[in-house]
Amino acid sequence: MPASKSPEFEPHKSDQTLLQRDLSQKQANISSKREEANSVLTSRGNSKTMFGSSDSYRGSTKQELIDEDSLKEMGYENDIKIEPQGLLNTKDTWNVTLLVILYLLQGVPVGLAFGSIPFLLKSKVSYSELGIFSLATYPYSLKLLWSPIVDATFSKKIGRRKSWIIPIQLLMGTVFFWLGNNIDDMLMSENPNVYIITLIFFLLIFFSATQDIAVDGWALTLLSKNNLSYASTAQTIGLNTGYFLSFTVFLAFNSAEFSNKYFRDVPSEYGILSMRTYLNFWSFMYFAITAYLIFGKSEENVQSREDEMDIKTTYQTIWNICKMPHMRKFILVLLLSKIGFIANEAVTALKLLEKGFSKEDLALSVMVDFPFQIIFGYYAAKWSSGPEPLKPWLYAFYGRLLFAVVGMLAVIAFPVDGVSTSYFALIITTTVLSSFTGTVQFVSISAFFTTIADPVIGGTYMTLLATFSNFGGTWPRFFVLEAVDKFTDATCSVKNSLGEVVDCASEHGKNICTELNGQCNIHQDGYYVVSVATVTLGTILLFTFIRPQIKVLQQLSPLKWSLKNVGGRSD
Repeated sequence: MPASKSPEFEPHKSDQTLLQRDLSQKQANISSKREEANSVLTSRGNSKTMFGSSDSYRGSTKQELIDEDSLKEMGYENDIKIEPQGLLNTKDTWNVTLLVILYLLQGVPVGLAFGSIPFLLKSKVSYSELGIFSLATYPYSLKLLWSPIVDATFSKKIGRRKSWIIPIQLLMGTVFFWLGNNIDDMLMSENPNVYIITLIFFLLIFFSATQDIAVDGWALTLLSKNNLSYASTAQTIGLNTGYFLSFTVFLAFNSAEFSNKYFRDVPSEYGILSMRTYLNFWSFMYFAITAYLIFGKSEENVQSREDEMDIKTTYQTIWNICKMPHMRKFILVLLLSKIGFIANEAVTALKLLEKGFSKEDLALSVMVDFPFQIIFGYYAAKWSSGPEPLKPWLYAFYGRLLFAVVGMLAVIAFPVDGVSTSYFALIITTTVLSSFTGTVQFVSISAFFTTIADPVIGGTYMTLLATFSNFGGTWPRFFVLEAVDKFTDATCSVKNSLGEVVDCASEHGKNICTELNGQCNIHQDGYYVVSVATVTLGTILLFTFIRPQIKVLQQLSPLKWSLKNVGGRSD
């Protein structure tokens, strides 16, 4: 179904986007920094997520929740302290605004790489080439690999976080300015150089992911302790707005059809917002905000217990977490759990565009879906706060597999005489419902993350879990897109001047066939082959491995997930 947002070029689906899954990780990081033991009391009782939490920090569950006695046993007797949320003062209000702007600037390149660019490229390149471009999204899933370096390396004179944010934003502003002057030629080319485009956006996503690490850390010291929870609000608003602007809004205003229909009396072949104008505007914004950070904003250097770990210790801690037997099983679950619906979320929307579904209709369906995900997220948080936080995750898994099949059927049933009102309503309905299942899974798994994270290294623990969860939706995408082309068999009805049969499985081949005044005959569509294969494999994995493991893992005591069990830390 048409997607509406998120990383792994999975606009808004696949676990509600890299983007949203990241927000849960970040909020947990904030909780862990706020007196680590207090984080446990807060998150373990109410399964707090970015969408909401219960009023009470203590809930009775079948799990062995960590109470004061357990905390004392783990060596946190001096850390039992609850900080109530306060009202925003003037200073915190300005700092929250700054965080929203910084996160918005991160969301802009993410929305382009994960959303708009693949849709703009689709008319010129093959699915295999889109698979190459999907590699540009990898840095956002793998930022754990260099986050300890970002946390530990800085200039005291400039500031711990500004040491990274300032040069990163200058680089992004420079790349955006250069890209704005060249992107139209790159995208409008008869044969776009996918490798160059991939490299450029790989760098942009790497910069965005690196800034994300720095801004997450800065949020912990920008706000007063009583108002740290507002940082997750800033993340939600900023990242989602940046993504939404670069994907949905940009695609709509870049569309000639949308612009002619709603804003012009005299039709034009171009949209009212070009890629060049859009990129140059954000280039100016990067430079402007960077100037403010240099001349108008100071940074206080504050350390927490977790920050005292050096780079080597942090990497050793990550390794110790991964050595736990039940953690290895959980990591495998995270890496395999999205295979069943990855074809639907990576290819279905592109296939609809290929069939004739317009980009402006896609943008409209995304706009309709956007508010629903917020509402669904709120209720999903409540459903995930019970004794079995992963039970909703399993139910939503069934739903996502179902909608993967529905998505394939929607492509099969695409009306030959154009999109009707009833068909468009079907697309919107399935998009919203599919988004709902993704939201439930995202919130549920995030709640479980906060339940099991060892509080003494909560930020590192949560980042590790989020990394594997994100990567589980990233790594299959390349292979799925490659497989769609590999299993597609299509030939042109007219041979070329050499008397050779023209393969028209790719967009380039289709264009050659059109120039020959031929018709591209599809003997086998790889999309259906891959969709059936992934849904089948996902279903087998669900019932033979994922569901049995989840039922066991969610019954383990939070104490079992502590690094103390593997000698990962000294008391």
